[in-house]
Amino acid sequence: MGPVADSYPLDSPSPYPAAEIARAWQRERPGTPTDSIEIVTPLWRLAKLFADDRRRVLADAGVDPATLDLLSVLRRAGTPYELSTRELSRRTLVTAGAISQRVARAEAGGLVTRRTADDGSRAVVVTLTEAGHDLIERTVDQVLTREAELVASLSPTARTQLAAQLQDLLDEVARVARKPSGQR
Repeated sequence: MGPVADSYPLDSPSPYPAAEIARAWQRERPGTPTDSIEIVTPLWRLAKLFADDRRRVLADAGVDPATLDLLSVLRRAGTPYELSTRELSRRTLVTAGAISQRVARAEAGGLVTRRTADDGSRAVVVTLTEAGHDLIERTVDQVLTREAELVASLSPTARTQLAAQLQDLLDEVARVARKPSGQR
């Protein structure tokens, strides 16, 4: 299975070094802010490479990313591996409609069951089946082992530092992105 074609900006990683791209913009548009290029461009490229690699691993394992996400959230919830659809939506950051579709597909595949909550409410509770548990146990090992291979060139100290820096950047970008452009 070859790389999956996504829409811009993840259609294909550019072979040009980010510094070269920044220099070209500085040459062609002096005064244009280019400081972000050497950070954002490699992040886009890494996102594309990681996403394509994960899709290949999941295709080999016979599971799609949305199902992996659903089963992973249920598995991480701990015994008895069940959550309400509302909590699934909150933890996966997708809409209630998307959760409903994911649950329906997983239920049809025998990976989860759903039932009305025992508390008399109208809440729906989703539970991981034995088949779903087996699939997520197998798949999470494959995915995490592969991702460990992809970052193995970084020392444990470098991984810890990079993880902290990326979280700081993510927190700040999430904060700034909620505001209209030009307002900090």
